[in-house]
Amino acid sequence: MIDASEAFNAADPESVGRKKRKAERNENSRIAAFRAVMATREGRQYVWWLLEQCGIFRTSFTGNSTTFFNEGQRNVGLVLIADINAACPEQYIVMLTEAKEDSNV
Repeated sequence: MIDASEAFNAADPESVGRKKRKAERNENSRIAAFRAVMATREGRQYVWWLLEQCGIFRTSFTGNSTTFFNEGQRNVGLVLIADINAACPEQYIVMLTEAKEDSNV
């Protein structure tokens, strides 16, 4: 059960402020975690693998209903790319370079 002091009331500016501050803390924590992942070669390799799995680098069109599934996967990849651009765009270039090096091995 929700404590009355924690209940959200959209008409109460204090309640709205608490909710907004909590959302900002959660977003900052999520971005910090993503930066930590992207700060390591292993983390970048994993994110690159995820992007490949999501079909970011290929067409999603199949001519049948599988296209809808592919577009859902691709959307997850687009969210990852947006996170990279928001949190650590310089790491995207590093990740691309490493992926190219790894594919030449």
